[in-house]
Amino acid sequence: MLHESIEESYIQLDLEVENFEEAIRKSFDPLVKRAIVTKGYVESVVQIYQKTGPYIVITKNIALPHAPVADGANKLGLGFVRLKRPVISGHETNDPVKYLFPLSAKESNEHVELLSKLAELLSQKEFIEFLEKVSSTQEFINYFGKE
Repeated sequence: MLHESIEESYIQLDLEVENFEEAIRKSFDPLVKRAIVTKGYVESVVQIYQKTGPYIVITKNIALPHAPVADGANKLGLGFVRLKRPVISGHETNDPVKYLFPLSAKESNEHVELLSKLAELLSQKEFIEFLEKVSSTQEFINYFGKE
């Protein structure tokens, strides 16, 4: 499921940003470019974050930016961003954020399997170590068995 949702063009390594909101916006750039999500979807993620706080920071150093399907999710897609310098999201226990997995799901239930697999990976120390050291987008894709 992961290898079907993530493409090499959705991966950004050592992205430079000034703050968490910029990290959210830039994390979706490749998905907007490929029409996986609309610009309105991205702004919805930012607005929800501004209103409710860092709900998308799901574990230590990791955020999963997403919004309701109706806000502009066109297709299933998952990106990956490793920030050059971690940023503060405002989450008491999981800051700073260094990795973002921007998510889009066209159907509200189609992301469940995807999130389950991602959660399984994020619980593995080896995968977190891989995120830190991966040196190319192709290496990232190969990790999931995609060539």
